[in-house]
Amino acid sequence: MLTRGGTVVSRFMRVANRLGILVWEQWTALSQAAAVMGTTLYLALLPRSWARGARDRFARQILEVGVEPLLFVSAVAAFVGVSVVVQLAFWTGHAGQAQLLGPLLVAVVARELGPMLTNIIVIARSSSAMAAELGLMQANGAVRTMETKGEDPFLYLVMPRVLGLALSTFCLTLLFILLALASGYFFGAWLGTGSRNLWYFIDTVLNALHPEDMIVICAKSILPALFTAATCCIGGLSVGDSVLNIPRSTQRALTRSIAGLFVISVVVSLLTYL
Repeated sequence: MLTRGGTVVSRFMRVANRLGILVWEQWTALSQAAAVMGTTLYLALLPRSWARGARDRFARQILEVGVEPLLFVSAVAAFVGVSVVVQLAFWTGHAGQAQLLGPLLVAVVARELGPMLTNIIVIARSSSAMAAELGLMQANGAVRTMETKGEDPFLYLVMPRVLGLALSTFCLTLLFILLALASGYFFGAWLGTGSRNLWYFIDTVLNALHPEDMIVICAKSILPALFTAATCCIGGLSVGDSVLNIPRSTQRALTRSIAGLFVISVVVSLLTYL
């Protein structure tokens, strides 16, 4: 019995040790990402931080993340409008609760689906490329070359990417919400399942949109994007001297980005509406 009890205690200690290591690793990653986000926002306010190279990288990031995926984001938004907005309009009208259409659209499309799906698109499309690009630069010595030239890698590599991805995600989120609502209205009007009065539809949505909703939309689109960009930059720059570490670092960064997206969304909702 003593030996068996000792075995149980030993197994419990091993599990507790692994859990502690995992929690510590996640806490370290969160602390690093928060430090990168805070440093980025601080440096962005300093005019001296925006040298030509930083401005060029920022513009390129806006083009890659905010402009190139416009067609795909628009297609997904139209699909959400047809599948979600039309159903909400139909069922609220069928139940005689047309006054609930605006609050439901704001709650489902604007506050939740818009920021969530846009961030997922950005993570899937752009974040892996960001982490892999920085990982390759780190492995082939390009980052060390910048340092020897007296250039700050954070200003030229990290800050423009973090700010560019966050700004692009915010703009894409607004576009997503507008297109989803518009496509849902026009498709519903065409099918005859929703109101054909455009101004009534717009007035219903605007009356249901409150200041706290705008804060939630901004927070749920910008904060996860900042965290995603910071996590991918950290993952890319921590690969060391071997390109073989790039896939693993990229995968870890994407996993943390997705987890961070859901956690941040839940925390924002709890802090705002509870």
